[in-house]
Amino acid sequence: MTGNGTLTRADLAESVNRHIGLSRAEAATLVESILEHMSAALERGENVKISSFGTFVLRDKTQRMGRNPKTGVEVPIEPRRVLTFRASQTMRDKVASV
Repeated sequence: MTGNGTLTRADLAESVNRHIGLSRAEAATLVESILEHMSAALERGENVKISSFGTFVLRDKTQRMGRNPKTGVEVPIEPRRVLTFRASQTMRDKVASV
């Protein structure tokens, strides 16, 4: 992991390189392939579930009225699709025990 506490694609590729023994280029390609496959599934409107990790869920939000906090004027908020992540119970337990 990088010094700022963020896990990056390069960190994932390095881990694959160390644990599986693929070359750095092959490991980076594998990581990119997995992320691209997940992105493509989400673009098609499919949820992505990774056992013992969590689920990426697409939600369609309807139009609603919001308020500009600066002026107080009500404005319509357009309908949109949002991506949410729900951690599995296993992941929640791991994070809670740290």
